[in-house]
Amino acid sequence: MPLSEHEQRMLEQIEQALYAEDPKFAHAVRSTNPQIHYKRRVVKAAFGFVLGVGVLMTGLVLNAGTVTIAVSVTGFLLMVASCVWALTSWKRMAGIGNEPAAPRAGRPPRQKAGFMERMEERWRRRSEEG
Repeated sequence: MPLSEHEQRMLEQIEQALYAEDPKFAHAVRSTNPQIHYKRRVVKAAFGFVLGVGVLMTGLVLNAGTVTIAVSVTGFLLMVASCVWALTSWKRMAGIGNEPAAPRAGRPPRQKAGFMERMEERWRRRSEEG
């Protein structure tokens, strides 16, 4: 939803006041692109995944009993955590999931009924049918 003219003017005034008060901070904030931040996180997560694969393989090569299992599980958990971190960063970078869900056309939004309400409704339908 676009800003109204009044809101745009207010935003410009706030921006000018920020530049007047602290130009170095305002320039740093303006020049920073959030997508670059998320791209860095994806790259770091990829390195974490590769490190997790290395730790997992090290655990498989070792012949030390329970230490082998602990090292392998640690590597696997590092891989999973890296994948989750990369996917959440990728979604934020792409802007997926930030917009609210659009209501379906032709249907009013439905309230979620509780468990007991659904059971009572089913009971009423069965008693009316039979």
